[in-house]
Amino acid sequence: MTGNKPGGFAARPGDADRWIRAGESTVWDRPASAFTARLTIDVTPALRRRLKLAAIGRGCSVADMLRALLEREFPDTQGETR
Repeated sequence: MTGNKPGGFAARPGDADRWIRAGESTVWDRPASAFTARLTIDVTPALRRRLKLAAIGRGCSVADMLRALLEREFPDTQGETR
């Protein structure tokens, strides 16, 4: 090893607002629903099992079920599309 530091992959952001906006696209000719951002959470194995069983019972994926839950819990109150 030459002592070079790795790129900024794990670097902490200096400006939180700029860091959050960095995931937003600048392409405006597609609908906002065409863009997604990944969100990772840690859950217990028991909760993961319950989520999977609930999704199977509803005939959807865990991701679809959680997206619907988040939309209900955090509705778009300002008309934001991006």
